[in-house]
Amino acid sequence: RLEEFLKKEVDLELSTLPDFEERVIDVSEVEQLMNSINTIPAPCAPVINPQAPNAATGTSLRVCWGLFSDDTVECYQLCYKPVSNERHSDEQAEHMLKVKETYCTITDLLPNTQYEFWVSALNASGVSPPSERAVYVTAPSPPTIKNKKIRSCENAALVCWESSDINPVDSYTVEL
Repeated sequence: RLEEFLKKEVDLELSTLPDFEERVIDVSEVEQLMNSINTIPAPCAPVINPQAPNAATGTSLRVCWGLFSDDTVECYQLCYKPVSNERHSDEQAEHMLKVKETYCTITDLLPNTQYEFWVSALNASGVSPPSERAVYVTAPSPPTIKNKKIRSCENAALVCWESSDINPVDSYTVEL
């Protein structure tokens, strides 16, 4: 019987057409309300701190900043570049690090060199404006004593040294 049934042509046309009403429902207000509940605003710009004493070595700098609002922050974007006196200083390579804390120690820097730093805060809604830029300076590399030029007598000694730093050093401290 099944075989006979499958051989028959079946007419699938409906004798009466369904009568549906066309309704337009405006859900824009509900959508706006739902979006406003689930979104957090993008954070405000962080404030970068000036360089703290003893925050530098010859090859590293510790940079700190703060966020003076109750904004939700997932991480920070710390950017820096060496400061250059040349006309094309904007063409210097910029470096960017993602950081969870409000501080970061940057390594592999050049001794006695100025670096410009700025930071932005990030959350799910977006990126804050960047902070003001701050200039930090790495410590000079230690000088090299010229052993062949050392002279001494009963009440005095002459010690000579040279610096391998490109930028001038403000002062030296000699310890005896």
